[in-house]
Amino acid sequence: MNIFRLAFELFILYLVYKLVFELIIPVAKTTKQVKKQFVDMNAQMQEKMNQQQNNAYNATTKTSAQQKNKSDDYIEFEEVK
Repeated sequence: MNIFRLAFELFILYLVYKLVFELIIPVAKTTKQVKKQFVDMNAQMQEKMNQQQNNAYNATTKTSAQQKNKSDDYIEFEEVK
């Protein structure tokens, strides 16, 4: 009976070993890698958004400056009938 109990315990230890090293650890590594990729992607999106906002701000600043210069050059007049 001791041999069967020993075989059963070794089999259970083998199953636990397989579970830990073939399921739990790979899933944990994959989860960590996916989280890192999401953080990197989020950082890239934030950087893009900041660049777009800066470009939009620069474009509006340039157009307002150009409009200001044009309005200084323009002289209004009234038609005489």
